[in-house]
Amino acid sequence: MGTWQLVLVGLVMLLGLLGVLVPGVPGPLLVWAGILWWSMSEKTTPAWGVLIGATALLLVNHVVKWLLPARRLKGVGVTRQTVLWAGASAIVGFFVVPLIGAVLGFIAGIYGAERVRLGGHGEAWAATRTIMRAVGTSVLVELVACLLVLGAWMGAVIHG
Repeated sequence: MGTWQLVLVGLVMLLGLLGVLVPGVPGPLLVWAGILWWSMSEKTTPAWGVLIGATALLLVNHVVKWLLPARRLKGVGVTRQTVLWAGASAIVGFFVVPLIGAVLGFIAGIYGAERVRLGGHGEAWAATRTIMRAVGTSVLVELVACLLVLGAWMGAVIHG
């Protein structure tokens, strides 16, 4: 694999890392695609090992990422309606305020739905914070998994 192709693979994976933090961008998929591209070009045992390990880790990450928030949200009593309002508000926010609108809309949607459901500001704000912690935990788990994959790739590139 040439230097430029290796740099491009690294840029795809860097885009994947940024995608973990940006709603709507499939970060882990981009990281995995970079590993796939590299391993298909290298065709060595360590490259295939990194691909297999990355695939397994990202699949486990996918399951854990969806299980963690669901468990925390059920404990607080968050309804599906709240999640739907938050998602709809995030989509509207994305188009109203570029770049940060999706996050602002998501938070506003959660707060609005919880304010209607719970009736008071204090309870709604506490529920909003809990939901945001759960979502933050999910993002952190996804980011750590992608960083581990990137680290394995870098180790294989440096070693090989």
